[in-house]
Amino acid sequence: MTISHIILDQLRAIVGPAGYLDQPADVAPFTVDHRQLYRGSTPLVMRPDSTAQVSAILKLCNEQRVGVVPVGGNTSYCGGATPDADGSQVVVSLSRLKKIRHVDPLNFALTAEAGCVLAEVQAAANAVDRLFPLSLGSEGSCQLGGNLSTNAGGTAVLRYGMMRDLVLGLEVVLPDGRILDGLQSLRKDNTGYDLDDLFLGAEGTLGIITAASCKLFSQPGSRVTAFVAVPEPQAAVNLLARLRSATSDAVVTFELVPRLALEFVLQHVPSTSDPLDQPYDWYVLMEINGGRRDHALRDAMEAELSLAMEQGEICNAAIAESEAQREALWRLRETIPEAQNRAGASIKHDISITTSDLPRFMHEGTRAVLAVCPNARMVTYGHLGDGNLHFNVSPPLGMQAGPFLALTETINRAVHDLVAQFGGSISAEHGIGKLKRDELKRYKSPVALDLMRTIKQAIDPNGIMNKGKVV
Repeated sequence: MTISHIILDQLRAIVGPAGYLDQPADVAPFTVDHRQLYRGSTPLVMRPDSTAQVSAILKLCNEQRVGVVPVGGNTSYCGGATPDADGSQVVVSLSRLKKIRHVDPLNFALTAEAGCVLAEVQAAANAVDRLFPLSLGSEGSCQLGGNLSTNAGGTAVLRYGMMRDLVLGLEVVLPDGRILDGLQSLRKDNTGYDLDDLFLGAEGTLGIITAASCKLFSQPGSRVTAFVAVPEPQAAVNLLARLRSATSDAVVTFELVPRLALEFVLQHVPSTSDPLDQPYDWYVLMEINGGRRDHALRDAMEAELSLAMEQGEICNAAIAESEAQREALWRLRETIPEAQNRAGASIKHDISITTSDLPRFMHEGTRAVLAVCPNARMVTYGHLGDGNLHFNVSPPLGMQAGPFLALTETINRAVHDLVAQFGGSISAEHGIGKLKRDELKRYKSPVALDLMRTIKQAIDPNGIMNKGKVV
């Protein structure tokens, strides 16, 4: 359906001359997803600067049956913010809704608008000696609204939880333009259904989140970061349990890194170096935080690592002695996606399994992939501490990208079927978007899918919100 010039002019009038983009060169960045898997078209990108403007936009679009695609920092891995190719949808960018509305250090809470870049939210918390713990590789460009709409995960989930766990309240504009104001910064509120939860992880299919009240935490007084070589993934799982017990659950990060991923980084990312004196098959990047400014955490970590080494559960370790060394270790982990992309084609999976089952899944999953593509190179890395691994596959040496990528559907089916057998999830932190919509139909229970469709129909009966995503 072509959007009439009359409706487009009405939309422009809502936001004024500074609030829209309609020239092809300006609109183009909003029509392709982060991984360039999808390309769409839109006649208009709206850039409202207030919740009232978002409300007016959705009210008009709902009345005229015009599709709406909300977009934040456009860092989605699943095509969740890309319009359709027919030009029948307008894009609503939240980039101008970027006020930090309120910071309450005594209540350990902060209220921010959806267009705030994640790093800006972190900085606002730091300014009052508080911590907003959500941490992602894209934190310099992703926006809070996108983090909320995808229920973002990241590297600190083990200690602080997903984005859903960091929310106290939301302000949401519904498809008909009504505003749901739930920004109370309360820890306890048992007054009926948890409406906020409907919109967290909904990927803009039920409305547009315009602001959120978020939990803050104490800044860590001490922090210990280590890069540890382990003989196998099972040893990493054992080490995690050991450290959680020894530190009273002070482990914030526990990231698994295979040798191949580290080699990609060392080859393709400048200013990186191997922190250990010889290569090992597997590594863990771990970080432990505590409130006291003393050496107790470091002593506890060193004691457990020494005991683990005596028992053959670790091979070697390097502990950061300065902030520069810490940043260098983190650079090795955070640039793995970039390095794998530079190394060539890859087939990616964002899966979660119970931590105790991950070693067995990795063994059986690797065998399943190699049955489809012999000599494929496995790049299995990520958040071992919370059971979420990026079970990625690179082609065998010498294999061209085309024939390898032609195996994507077959490899995906093998991996995701195994995930289902293990009672896991095919999307741990990246969402569904366009990419996994059909996969969701295959793996989500019929009852769950029926409830999702019922909720969608009840809240968005005209189907204007982010059509073609999730459900």
